[in-house]
Amino acid sequence: MKAVGARLPRYDGVGHVTGRTRFVDDVRVGKTLWVKALRSPHHHAAITRLDVSKAAAMPGVHAIVTHEDIPRNVYGHLEALGVPGDEPLLAAEDVRYLGQPIAAVAAESEAAAQAAVEAIEVSYEEKPALFDIRKALDPDAPQIHHWGNVYPHYGSYNHRRVRKGNIDWAFEKADVIVEGVYRPQAIEQLPLETQVCTVVPEPDGRLTVYSCTQAMYFSMGVVAAHLQWPLNRLKFVGGTVGGGFGGKVDTATDTICCLLALKARRPVKWRWTREEEMLCSSTRAPWHIELADAVTSDGWILGRRTLTIHDAGAYARFSPYGLTKHAFHHSGAYTIPNLRFDGFVAFTNRVPTTAMRGFGVTSVSFAVETHLNRVAEAIGMDPWELRLKNANRVGDTTGNGVTLKDPSTVPVTLAAAERVGIELPAEYRAMTSDPRGGDLLPEHLAAQQNLSELNGGGH
Repeated sequence: MKAVGARLPRYDGVGHVTGRTRFVDDVRVGKTLWVKALRSPHHHAAITRLDVSKAAAMPGVHAIVTHEDIPRNVYGHLEALGVPGDEPLLAAEDVRYLGQPIAAVAAESEAAAQAAVEAIEVSYEEKPALFDIRKALDPDAPQIHHWGNVYPHYGSYNHRRVRKGNIDWAFEKADVIVEGVYRPQAIEQLPLETQVCTVVPEPDGRLTVYSCTQAMYFSMGVVAAHLQWPLNRLKFVGGTVGGGFGGKVDTATDTICCLLALKARRPVKWRWTREEEMLCSSTRAPWHIELADAVTSDGWILGRRTLTIHDAGAYARFSPYGLTKHAFHHSGAYTIPNLRFDGFVAFTNRVPTTAMRGFGVTSVSFAVETHLNRVAEAIGMDPWELRLKNANRVGDTTGNGVTLKDPSTVPVTLAAAERVGIELPAEYRAMTSDPRGGDLLPEHLAAQQNLSELNGGGH
C-alpha cells in the first residue's frame, strides 16, 4: 500500500529520456534484406494481370511473394470468435482500398527493393468506389464486398440488435422527443514508431519474429494461421512499442516478413515509411449515429431509439467486435427502460478500420453525452441534474439485461461537478448509487429493476 498516492518513477523512464530504450527498429541482424511492398494505386479495381518475373530477375532481389505464396491467404483476425475471414493478406482478384498490398519484395537495400516493386507488371480494371457509409445500404450503391455492403454475420440478422421494454409506449407518452445525428470521424493513431518487423530464419526451421505488435500471442496466432504452422515453430520477441493506441493489433508486417524470410532464407526487415503509415495503416473508425430520446418535461428519459452505422473500410477485421461493444454502451451511464438499437457494420473503399482507445465505446459516449446536453436544453433543465436523475443505480438493468451491482455514475458526476465549481441543489448533492426508491423510482422504472439478483436470487 506504500505505492498508493505516491509518485513512483516509470520502470522504463530512464531508458526513454537517455535514448537507450531498444525498439524493434533497433534490432540488428547480419545479412538482413530490406522489404518493400507493391500497393494498389486505386480505391477499387479488378487485378487483370500480375507478373513479377522482371522484378525477380533484378540485381539484389532475393524473394518476391504474392498471394500464390501464402498457404492460407484469407484469414480473419477474429475467426476464433466466430467472425469469418474476408481479407486476403495479399490481394488476389481485386483491390478494395488505396494502398492495399499486392506483392512484397526482399532485396539487398531499400533502393533495390523499391526498384523491384516498380518493375512489377500489374494491370487493373477500375471499378466504382464507395466512401459514404450513409449510402452503403442504398440499392444503387456500388457493391464493393463479396458479402454485400453490410456485414451479415450476426446470427439470423445482418446487424446487432438490442430490444428492451416497450419503445412504442415510451414515444407515445413522451412530452418531448429530441433527435440528433452524430458523426465521429476517423483518427490516425500516429505512433512515433511506424509499423516495423524483423524476421530471422533459424537453423532448426523456426522463425524468430521481432514484432512491434501490441498483442504478442494474438499476432503469433495470426501468423501461424496464414503459414499453416503450429505455434511452436514461431518465436515472437517484443520490446518497447513506440506507440500503438490500438493501431498495432492488425499484424500489419509480421506475416509478409515471415514469408519473405522463408523464401529468401535470409533475415528480412520491413519498416513502413511515414507516408505508408498515414496512407495504409488502420484508423479509428468513422461512425454515423442517430439518436431519438423520448423525454418527460421533468427530465425522465422514457426511451431511446438508436441507429448506428460503423465504417469498417474495405474488410471486417475487428469491426464486428467494435460494434458489439458499441451496442453494450449505447445507453451510456444512464438507465433507460425502453430501448431499440440497430447497429450495422458497413463496408467502404477506405482503409480497413481498427481499434483505438475505447474501441466502439468512445464514439457512442461522445454521441450520448452531446445528445444529453441537447435534451437538457430542449426541456429547460440543468444538464448536471438531468444526468444525476437518470444515472445508473444499483439494481438497474442495462439494455442487454445486465444487472448493475456497483455503478459509479452518481459519485463520478458529483465529483466532476464539484471539481468545476458547479453548485447543485441539496437533493442532488445527497444522491448516491443505492437502489432506487421514493421519487427516484417512478412507475416506468420499477419493472426494469432486478434486486432479486443482488440478494442471491436470479441467475
